[in-house]
Amino acid sequence: MTSAPVLDLKGKSVREVSLEDEVFGIEPNKGLLHTALIRQLANARSGSANCKTRAEVRGGGRKPWRQKGTGRARAGSIRSPLWEGGGVIFGPKPRDYSIAMPRKQRVLALKSALAASRDRLVVVESFAGLAEAKTKQFAQILKDLQVNEKKVLLVLDYATDKDAQVEQAARNICGLRVIHVNNLNVKDLLHHDVVLTTESAIQAISNRFKSSDAAEDGKATKRSKIEHNHDVPKAPKEKRVMLKPERIAAAPEKPAHEKSAKPEKGEKGEKGEKSEKGEKSEKVEKGEKVEKSAEKHEKAEKHEKPAGKPEGKPEGKPDVKPDAAPPAKAAKPKKEDEPKSKKDESKE
Repeated sequence: MTSAPVLDLKGKSVREVSLEDEVFGIEPNKGLLHTALIRQLANARSGSANCKTRAEVRGGGRKPWRQKGTGRARAGSIRSPLWEGGGVIFGPKPRDYSIAMPRKQRVLALKSALAASRDRLVVVESFAGLAEAKTKQFAQILKDLQVNEKKVLLVLDYATDKDAQVEQAARNICGLRVIHVNNLNVKDLLHHDVVLTTESAIQAISNRFKSSDAAEDGKATKRSKIEHNHDVPKAPKEKRVMLKPERIAAAPEKPAHEKSAKPEKGEKGEKGEKSEKGEKSEKVEKGEKVEKSAEKHEKAEKHEKPAGKPEGKPEGKPDVKPDAAPPAKAAKPKKEDEPKSKKDESKE
């Protein structure tokens, strides 16, 4: 386990603080550091640059002069990109420059940046010796620590109210930047020459990465359990077969202890008897309907027959053989000679 000296505000070594090997003792990954730095710089861009095209510039809706006869070059609009005050060809438009990066890679890149800045780490006990929030007093502290001529990154955990006074005293010094422990980033760790922090902030950094590692382990175990459950074969479901009445009748009888207290009914059982009763009732109903229709037919025939005449062929209809041709129609009598009109007489 690596360690770093702990200094007081006068620059004297008091003791040493142990640094977590999982955070400060790893080999820096240069490729991930480069990717994380490029991502951070790209995500800081607002992407709000905007130029107007000839369609967006106000004016230019009228042709400035006629096409021919003036001796000038032809022109269709005063907002052409060739004219002063015209639109811009292929100018910048608002866009998103952000780059995505997996969480594990971001965590590893930040650990690599902390490991790379281990030799530039200056740890103090606390800033309790700062009497007032004065820039002059904090500048003297930096001079005693021999970091006054360097670019300093001041990392605070804001565990006490004293840290707020330290920020007020230090934020106006040129070349010094104050950030919270949770806002540690790759760019600031690589850009500054010295990382100035306290013992409590070092402990907060270690706890932060321990909690993230524990969360990742919990997710991994949960994922493995889910995969294991998927691998276990499921028991096949029992198929339910619906038996027809015929098969139910032919089904084997239940044992005596499973039989119900109701008395047995024939070989076919209750369902068979119900089906037979239903068939009989349907036959009886059909027979009654046939008898009623026959009675209605007889009554209708009796009503149609005239009294006193024998049954036979109906009157007024001659016997016609099926193969015989229909009788020829009688010729219409010719109209009598009508008197000739005057026109016909004049023709004659």
